[in-house]
Amino acid sequence: MRTSLIEIKEIDDHLMGLAAPGDNLVFNAKTIINDELREKVLLQQHTYTLVHHYGRKQLKAEIEAVHQQLFNTPTPHGFVKKILALFKK
Repeated sequence: MRTSLIEIKEIDDHLMGLAAPGDNLVFNAKTIINDELREKVLLQQHTYTLVHHYGRKQLKAEIEAVHQQLFNTPTPHGFVKKILALFKK
């Protein structure tokens, strides 16, 4: 594997908590010594945060679309009552 890919894997393992405790200590020491590596870790962490927020936004949009389809299209009135009753319990 190329050096850059190995570094990315090390960063991923560190951020996801998949690295062994000994590897974590070595990686933490590397980030103290190497400013560039520390910056890469921060950027990768920021990227994960953005992806997480985007995924939540997409999920909320999908849920809202289903909600609109269920409650705003002409359906038998009893169906809506049954659905609402499920959430009142």
